[in-house]
Amino acid sequence: MSEGLTLDDLSMPLRALRLLTVDFGHLPAPMLDLSTIFPDRLKLAFHYDLADFEAWREALGIAPDTVEHGTQGPDGGTRVLKASIEYAGAVLELVAYADMPDPALTGAA
Repeated sequence: MSEGLTLDDLSMPLRALRLLTVDFGHLPAPMLDLSTIFPDRLKLAFHYDLADFEAWREALGIAPDTVEHGTQGPDGGTRVLKASIEYAGAVLELVAYADMPDPALTGAA
């Protein structure tokens, strides 16, 4: 799919990134993923702290009930949150990863 693409073909997610920097430069910095495989997508990933994901979700006006919740890993020990919206002509995907709380430490059975 990336064969023959130019940097100009990534203009939509790059434009979205530029606007995010201007409008939300005060928010926590995410890990960024820009790919020639999905040239219309910009992925913002957050590791270890779901609060950073929530700050971005709220700033972008993404409704809490549209966030997908899941787990990953062989024992389901990593919590995963996902949400996406269209922003400045690009698909903006937010993803967060965090360790699941230890039930023994939280008192949950």
